[in-house]
Amino acid sequence: MAPPVQVSPLIKTARWSALLIGIIYGKRRYDHLKPIAEEERRIEEEEKKVREEKERIAKQLAEANEDTILK
Repeated sequence: MAPPVQVSPLIKTARWSALLIGIIYGKRRYDHLKPIAEEERRIEEEEKKVREEKERIAKQLAEANEDTILK
């Protein structure tokens, strides 16, 4: 097994700084997409409600047609 590699404190600091900058930059880079994602979720919820309402209406129509046929 290879012995652990000694890394200078300057290299460690540079790595942590790069990681931190990457996190901050990445967050800023994608912050503008949050409203779009929220809007897409809202649209999906509305579409789901519309589908459920259509299914409910179709079921009521089917039951009404069935009642009419049986009379």
